[in-house]
Amino acid sequence: MAAAGKKCSGVLFLFLLFSLFSLSQSLLSDSRKVNWSQFVERNHSGSLKVEPESSILYSSALVFSRLLEYDDVNDTADPISDLFPPYELQDFIWSRFNLSGPSALLCGAAANFTNGSLCLQLSAFESEGRGQSWPRLLHTANSSQVRVWLDGVLPRASRSRFLLELKAVGGVYPLSRVEVHRSIDDEFTPSIFQVSQWVPTENASSADLGFVQWKPVAYRQSNPALEDATPCRHSDPRPQSGEAAAAASGLIRAFYAEPETFGMNVSFGLAGEPFYNSTKFLSWTLLVGSGSPPVDSFSPLVVSVMAVGLGTPMILLLLGGVFVLPAEEGAASATYEPIN
Repeated sequence: MAAAGKKCSGVLFLFLLFSLFSLSQSLLSDSRKVNWSQFVERNHSGSLKVEPESSILYSSALVFSRLLEYDDVNDTADPISDLFPPYELQDFIWSRFNLSGPSALLCGAAANFTNGSLCLQLSAFESEGRGQSWPRLLHTANSSQVRVWLDGVLPRASRSRFLLELKAVGGVYPLSRVEVHRSIDDEFTPSIFQVSQWVPTENASSADLGFVQWKPVAYRQSNPALEDATPCRHSDPRPQSGEAAAAASGLIRAFYAEPETFGMNVSFGLAGEPFYNSTKFLSWTLLVGSGSPPVDSFSPLVVSVMAVGLGTPMILLLLGGVFVLPAEEGAASATYEPIN
């Protein structure tokens, strides 16, 4: 754990690391051991272990590595140029953990922040459910929710936009590709009909592996309305240097002998969208966990509305058919007197 006013190595926070590890079928029966003398030296793999090692089915860690800012002078939302020097999250000054029930909050700031902070909140769950605020991601007991927000940080340009660099670190079958799934239901996240999932290679069985899941939307207010939503995009994950990831994080070095690493960026805002300076707030929520990613389905309310909406016309058609058929039979059997 990072002490108040101290740097946090590699920004792979201890609470986040252990929440993302799918270590075994029963963590309660396993033992996590730390060789503190080797761990502090930060040059030994194996100083952090889970025993018995045979209980480890899969392991993965998510690293928040850099915050990127660029000046979108032409309002194209294309971050290939006009990038300012990045904020290295490993150099931030971080507060102590603020623990509240199943949630942990950590906030930090770069040395050259004149105001504001970057915060991460991790929430663990005991059962299936949904987040209380948008985007209301579906979670299970095998997943944790991470909410990231930038609050009150003064941008370096009036038209600044931001990106967040993420790295997925693992052993066999690292998170290496992003799947985008579409839906016709936006009940829980209005106007959003997609969900993105960072998952292992197609050759792996997702039943025993891990994932990172999010909806492509961020919000410009802490208590957002629909008009405060802003789209976000991701780049394709690319292989990164495992040695560089280990050098930047003592936790990665301690657990992984030869870490496999993939990195990608998530950018916030599209052309024509308000800039960060409009509210000086930006939040994004993602879900991390083990096993298969949760799959959204229609709620009972939506199913009931659909049943009524589709069933009522069918009933009216059937009743109309039953009424018309006897009327036609009566007309056919009627007899008429000839007219003289």
